[in-house]
Amino acid sequence: MDKCYHCGDPCTSDTISHRGKVFCCNGCKTVYDILQDNDLSYYYDLDVNPGISPKAFKGKFDFLDNADISEKLLEFNEQDTQIVSFVIPAIHCSSCIWVLENLNKLNAAIKNTQVNFPEKSIRITYNSSAITLKKVVKLLCMLGYEPRISLEDFNKKEKKTDRALIYKLGVAGFAFGNIMFLSFPEYFEVEEFWLDQYKEVFRALMLVFSIPVVVYAAQDYFISAFKSLRAKTLTIDVPIALGILVLFFRSCAEVLTGTGTGFFDSLAGLVFFLLLGKFFQQKTYAFLSFERDYKSYFPIAVTRLDAARDFRNRHLEKQIPVYQIKPQDRILIRNGELIPVDGVLQKGEGLIDYSFVTGEAEPVTKNAGETVFAGGRQQGGVIELCVTKAVEQSYLTQLWSNDIFKKEKQNELHALTTKISKHFTLGVLAIALVASGFWWVVDASKMLDVFTAVLIVACPCALALSAPFTLGNLLRITGKNKFYLKDAGVLEALADVDTIVFDKTGTLTTASENAIRYEGVDLSDEEESLLTTTLRASNHPLSRNLYNLLQDYDIQTLDAFEEQIGKGISGVYNHNTVRIGSYDYVGEKTLNRSFENGKRTAVHISTNDTYKGCYVFYNRFRENLPQVFKALHKHANLIILSGDNDGERETLSEMLPQQTSMHFNQKPDDKLQFVKELQEHGKKVLMIGDGLNDSGALAQSNVGIAISENINVFSPACDGILDASRFQSLPAFLKLAKQGKLIIKWSFVFSLLYNIAGLILAVSGNLKPIYAAILMPLSSISIVVFTTLCSYYCGTKIKAEKNSKQNSKS
Repeated sequence: MDKCYHCGDPCTSDTISHRGKVFCCNGCKTVYDILQDNDLSYYYDLDVNPGISPKAFKGKFDFLDNADISEKLLEFNEQDTQIVSFVIPAIHCSSCIWVLENLNKLNAAIKNTQVNFPEKSIRITYNSSAITLKKVVKLLCMLGYEPRISLEDFNKKEKKTDRALIYKLGVAGFAFGNIMFLSFPEYFEVEEFWLDQYKEVFRALMLVFSIPVVVYAAQDYFISAFKSLRAKTLTIDVPIALGILVLFFRSCAEVLTGTGTGFFDSLAGLVFFLLLGKFFQQKTYAFLSFERDYKSYFPIAVTRLDAARDFRNRHLEKQIPVYQIKPQDRILIRNGELIPVDGVLQKGEGLIDYSFVTGEAEPVTKNAGETVFAGGRQQGGVIELCVTKAVEQSYLTQLWSNDIFKKEKQNELHALTTKISKHFTLGVLAIALVASGFWWVVDASKMLDVFTAVLIVACPCALALSAPFTLGNLLRITGKNKFYLKDAGVLEALADVDTIVFDKTGTLTTASENAIRYEGVDLSDEEESLLTTTLRASNHPLSRNLYNLLQDYDIQTLDAFEEQIGKGISGVYNHNTVRIGSYDYVGEKTLNRSFENGKRTAVHISTNDTYKGCYVFYNRFRENLPQVFKALHKHANLIILSGDNDGERETLSEMLPQQTSMHFNQKPDDKLQFVKELQEHGKKVLMIGDGLNDSGALAQSNVGIAISENINVFSPACDGILDASRFQSLPAFLKLAKQGKLIIKWSFVFSLLYNIAGLILAVSGNLKPIYAAILMPLSSISIVVFTTLCSYYCGTKIKAEKNSKQNSKS
């Protein structure tokens, strides 16, 4: 009886012949056609009959037709965009990731998918008007990736740990230890009666211990190498897999023929240390998910309205980290702020921009009593929410890593590793062939031994270990020092920076220690109240400072609010209007210009189209700013790019290196174009801003860093977030990134030296098992120790710098 080409089930009387293949039903035929038509026929190369017949799960997911149940599974549901996450136990290799992240090719209604390989989960964003949740689940099932759906598990948010790598590491470690123990008599060539009697038994045991290492523990390297060769590329896994196979088969040949003890110890040690590096890398990814239930310093805050009230019977406002938010808390969201949690709108009119989640720029209007989802950004006045779900740090990280904000950057170290791997593989094969050809002429009996010895000793395991250990350690160090980077690629890009562009207000100046003086016509109580209410809705550093000064006045709910980025804000209440911002935004040509302060940082005020005056800010620059500029100038050219006027030009000129370029009165679009022009001239740009008016420039730059000063700023467009208290450590962080790149390159050099030493022994025909047993683990261990010690040594300098500054303050 024929078997279905897609799912492998027996074909009965309903057999369908199509395109030279046999299918058990129309469902399997349809999936096959979709895969073929979208150039995804590679799916059938992954396994024999990899799909699942629709008959296998017919009716199994009918419960998803229930809207109430589906709603509980959804993370997001707005603007015909729904987001859902599933745990998929069948995810096991890079090919699974490839298939699942190409679901949009199978169905255009699926916008994008993100696979979290360590957690075996997938996050799917799809158009709910074109495909239902049930159909999404069916598509996954037909591809052989049935999600595990349990509402009980979903509500508990319990994570299932994949222990496959731990098991493989345990098997390799157990075998490595036992094989080393059994090899000691061979190492020292001890001549003792009982040892000689049981020598063959020891060798047979070593062979037995090595089988699960090759068949089970090292299987991922063989799979990866096979797929790499099939794709006609040479990745680092190719020489590793080749070395493991040659080690195993030559050792088996020596033991079975009784000509030697083989290299089983080197084989087990090699696999063990490779898996150890992969385990460390997996732990690093888990750490970077920011799902920490201890000392979570993620620098995004939210304004919570406490139960306590002030003398005007208003709820006290308190800035707290997002991870402290609990259900039933009431929080305040200002214009431009990201909504970190799901909640129900209590006060104000919501105008929510969900483009950070969906990519759709059109805002959604929300009224009191309606649900507001996390990930949106408020575009109107201030609103109050009653929290319905506690914040998940992982959600913010997923938002931060959304494809919408991903930059196409060249990962130099990855490219370097790939390039080295390609030439390394070809070079090793060439050396092996030349050396064996030489010995075929000189002494044919050594030809095969030399050929296999070259392949055994020239294993690039150190190349595979250096980057994960180095970058993992450095990311941990920066995180502990309140500098949070999106991924390891940011560290590499940071090391290549040659131009640093600074915003001024909120970046070079501190938002918490400014002196403010009012110049102009006195405002009435009604005007002060309207001014305070309007300022409350804005998140600009100057607005926040001014609000803190005036917050004793009454607060109303505005009838209308508008903010023009880079210009100012306006509010309307009871037909009264206030405009706050630059003079050009506030004033009219016919109005009195006697209070214009073009050479100072000032916030101008007009009410009902009548100019009143301005609040003049005497900025306080961050401590030791000249020293920071001087240290950074050693690594890169500095540029000031400010939306403010040039009132501080002279002060900044005294702090900055000579001939530093300064540009003022720059609009957000001007900043973006300026950064773009620098890049067109070959510059590697680091943009440092406050994340408010700089999002375009942050996204355009090679590396965008947002400064957080305990205000509600979270910019998915940035690559990193720096706590303002560590601003003085910027030069140290930049230096750390450069040192990390240098550490990896030095580890490549050391790996090359080990390989040269091993190749000399192999080519000369003098590679004995004891030499390989010492040389191969030693290369792996020394690289791990070298990268770890160097990275932590570099990190201690940042910690020492932090401590010295704290002591100087005290």
